[in-house]
Amino acid sequence: MVQHLLALGPAFLVLAFYLVGVLNWPRQRTWARTIACTAVLALALRYMIWRFTATVLQQPFDGSAASMWIYFIFLIECFAFIEAAFFMVTMSRYVDRSTEADRLESNLFSRGRDWLPTVDIFIPTYNEPLSVLERTIVGACALDYPKEKLNIYVLDDGRREWLRKFCEEEGVIHVTRPDNADAKAGNLNHGLSLSRGEFVAVFDADFVPFRIFLRRTLGFFADPRIGIVQTPQHFFNKDPIQSNLSLEEYWPDEQRLFFDEMAASRDAWNVSFCCGSCAVLRREAIEAAGGIPTESITEDLLTTLACLNKGYITRYLNERLSMGLAAEDLEGFFIQRSRWCRGAIQSLYVKSGPIRGPGLTLFQRIMFLPVSWLLQYFVRFVGIIVPAVFLWTGLSPLYFTGVDDILYYQVPVLVAYFLFIRWLAPNRYLPVISTAVGVFATFRLLPVVISSLIRPFGVPFRVTPKGVEGQARFDTYTFSCIMTILIVTAAGLFLNVVPEWAPAKNFEFSSIAKYWAALSILILLVAALMCFEAPRSEHQRFAADEQAQLVLGDRAIPVRLVAIAMDESTAQTTADLSSSVGQLATLTVSDVAPFAAKIEMRDRRDNGRELILVHQPLAPDIRDQLIVKLYTGGYSQDIEALKFGRIIDRLWGRAFGDVPQHAAIPAAHPKMPG
Repeated sequence: MVQHLLALGPAFLVLAFYLVGVLNWPRQRTWARTIACTAVLALALRYMIWRFTATVLQQPFDGSAASMWIYFIFLIECFAFIEAAFFMVTMSRYVDRSTEADRLESNLFSRGRDWLPTVDIFIPTYNEPLSVLERTIVGACALDYPKEKLNIYVLDDGRREWLRKFCEEEGVIHVTRPDNADAKAGNLNHGLSLSRGEFVAVFDADFVPFRIFLRRTLGFFADPRIGIVQTPQHFFNKDPIQSNLSLEEYWPDEQRLFFDEMAASRDAWNVSFCCGSCAVLRREAIEAAGGIPTESITEDLLTTLACLNKGYITRYLNERLSMGLAAEDLEGFFIQRSRWCRGAIQSLYVKSGPIRGPGLTLFQRIMFLPVSWLLQYFVRFVGIIVPAVFLWTGLSPLYFTGVDDILYYQVPVLVAYFLFIRWLAPNRYLPVISTAVGVFATFRLLPVVISSLIRPFGVPFRVTPKGVEGQARFDTYTFSCIMTILIVTAAGLFLNVVPEWAPAKNFEFSSIAKYWAALSILILLVAALMCFEAPRSEHQRFAADEQAQLVLGDRAIPVRLVAIAMDESTAQTTADLSSSVGQLATLTVSDVAPFAAKIEMRDRRDNGRELILVHQPLAPDIRDQLIVKLYTGGYSQDIEALKFGRIIDRLWGRAFGDVPQHAAIPAAHPKMPG
């Protein structure tokens, strides 16, 4: 025991370093990030040197299964080290451009309307329903920008007559083309050929711009080097990971780490990139690049690279300036991720990509390599099967030198990495859940990586489904993969209960393997829960805390809104309206003309009565006003703080059949100031 404690000395030093130092440092300062990232990389390099010299070189490669397995596992660890190194280098810098945006906005708009540039809004669409498109179109019409300087183009590759009529009603330009050549990239290029604005803002059909979007972004183009300004993607619905784990109120959406942290760090290195929506493009830069590239199914990444080839850079403004639909079900989730994965790998083969693209620095070429897409799923898959392989065959993943060496060299790396991520993204990361999300995606995306390396082209562009029905479904394929490995791992533990019968004869490593197996089983169990699609509400409800008025006959009753959506609102009042259930009243909320709502009663809360106010069919102008109120900057569904107790409670309940009720009042954030 004393020997083990001594071996844990470096781990205790790392823990002290973080508790006394890093965890108290400002995480949005480059100096703090540089020190923290350097420390993790140094520990990882120390471990890799030990692994190579003390374990790999001690096992001569003789062609046996044991030696091949050891060398293969070391190769996978090298992959993990490379991926971690890329991540640490990226995250070692940070820039916040909000203060710069304040100054640039003031400079641009102080000159008067006549000096403002012309802007085209592009809304590319293919098969999205009106319930999705109307939010984006109405939100674009509400942008705080002179109308004479703004043109809104709905680029309809579905060639739908009902959409043409809706665009006429809203006063926007409906555009079609004779075919769908080159998918979204071709649609954007067709729009560019018909428009003349100095700048082009692109919003996918499901993303609603906030009213201040152009005011916050256009000022950056005072720098002639800037070709693209990208903003983060936030969502007004819950993604399938949140829903399927019953963690809608407690766990952030799957993309928050990238958009809140990684994208800003990439910008600090001048290697930010366009994400296809919620971005503004300089027409001059796109024309210099030869238009939107069509060689890849991820035209956004290639657009950045093509602009870099011509000397234009991309800036990232990390402000919530739009909201959109996250993938609504697992099918959409995997269609989207598969497209991103395949498109990133395709960039290796095209002329404007990081390998062949002219005008890129060596650092830019390295930072645009799709390292994470190429390596992460191999690492996760092998990491989850190693204990099962050992327990069933006795094949050790390394030439084992003793538990003390593992404690001395590997544990400090794990402690440093987990504490670093917790410091960097305190409300975006929990080891078991975050790892489970990666494992869950592995079974679908690892085949995409392999097929893309073998045959990168030939798979058509697939649009992420939008406006899908909220039915409960089941991912049989992924669940089968997860349960197969889980059962094999659990059976391996059972096989090794009696030492005399155990296939794994390295008894010192067996203790480590059993802990590893138990952790793998826990991770697989959480991943398995993600395979069960939870039913979803059609309308997104936003938490609120604002005063409203209910007019019932000749009575004006003050109420407090606690949730609001397009179809209904939830309010609290001290008035006794039990006799008015089922009656129609007039509801008045801020920024929206009065409209009719039917009263329904729910349970008492806080000595008040809770009302469900079912909105009656809204007139078109009132419906537009409500869309603008809900979706253009007043409300947020972001999760700001993780509540560990509630997360464990909900996971436990979900594991034993608790189906979340999505119509309940969300615990998202109430109306935001401004």
